[in-house]
Amino acid sequence: MVAPAVEHLSVEKAGRLKVVKVNVDIAQQTAARFQAMSIPTLLILSDGQVVDRIVGALPEADIRRRWMPSCSSGAS
Repeated sequence: MVAPAVEHLSVEKAGRLKVVKVNVDIAQQTAARFQAMSIPTLLILSDGQVVDRIVGALPEADIRRRWMPSCSSGAS
C-alpha cells in the first residue's frame, strides 16, 4: 500500500514536503486538472507545476528516491 509510505515520508520531511490527499470521486475537477486517471497517482509539484508523476503502487524506497530531489534541502 502507498498510503503508509506517503504518511511516513510526510512526517519525516515535515516543513519541506506537503502531502495533500484528494478523493477523485468527490473532487473530479481537480482529478481532471491533474489528469489523475489511475489510483494511486502521486504528483510532485514545485511552484505549482507538476515536476514528476508516479502512477501505481511503489515501495517506499522508490517513492523516496523520486521525491528526494524535490525536498533535498537537509534531506536525510
